[in-house]
Amino acid sequence: MPFILVVVPFGLLFGVIATESGLSLFETMVFTVTVIAGAAQFTALQLLSENTPTIVIIASALAVNLRLAMYSASITPHLGSLTTTQRVFAAYFLVDQNYAAAMTKFETTPDMTSSQKLAYFLGAAAPVLSSWCLATYFGATIGEVIPPEFALDFAMPITFLAMIGPLLRTSAHLASAIVAVVCALSFAWVPYNLGLIIAGIAGMMAGAQVEFLLERRSSP
Repeated sequence: MPFILVVVPFGLLFGVIATESGLSLFETMVFTVTVIAGAAQFTALQLLSENTPTIVIIASALAVNLRLAMYSASITPHLGSLTTTQRVFAAYFLVDQNYAAAMTKFETTPDMTSSQKLAYFLGAAAPVLSSWCLATYFGATIGEVIPPEFALDFAMPITFLAMIGPLLRTSAHLASAIVAVVCALSFAWVPYNLGLIIAGIAGMMAGAQVEFLLERRSSP
């Protein structure tokens, strides 16, 4: 429910901005159903409105979405034993919210089977993605009547804070988050949002190093 409460205004905002940028309702819906990545969609939309070369738009959207490759590597120990068809299906539905919910569940319930994990993963994805698509549709069709005082753009940072909070359970998690935040701010000047990718990699390296040091300290 907390995820849906922030996904809906986020989707509404994308629908509004997409139509205001000149996309038709059909183009807006195809965009949101095929990409399913709000941050990348907003990035691509902004570059489209600035008449940026297509190759730069695609590269920028992929750069923003590289965090999903990190999610994929993280969730592979849980879903990697599934069939190729199941893994492709899961990859399509891999978004921030259901990744966070699924990883929290998998780590606290390690005795789940692969089929149970897939069912939980898809169950977490269903309400989030359906809400995202419906909100985009309504934003594109009736978005102009939404008062600006609603501050729909505030939904994005709230979403990520809600996802990150429950996952910060160990010193390795905290070190990873702190390093990532510092690097994201330090490399904000890097073109095409690549600073976020640098921050993500640095955060993972920091977390892995802290885990390594703690394990070495606890071993005989």
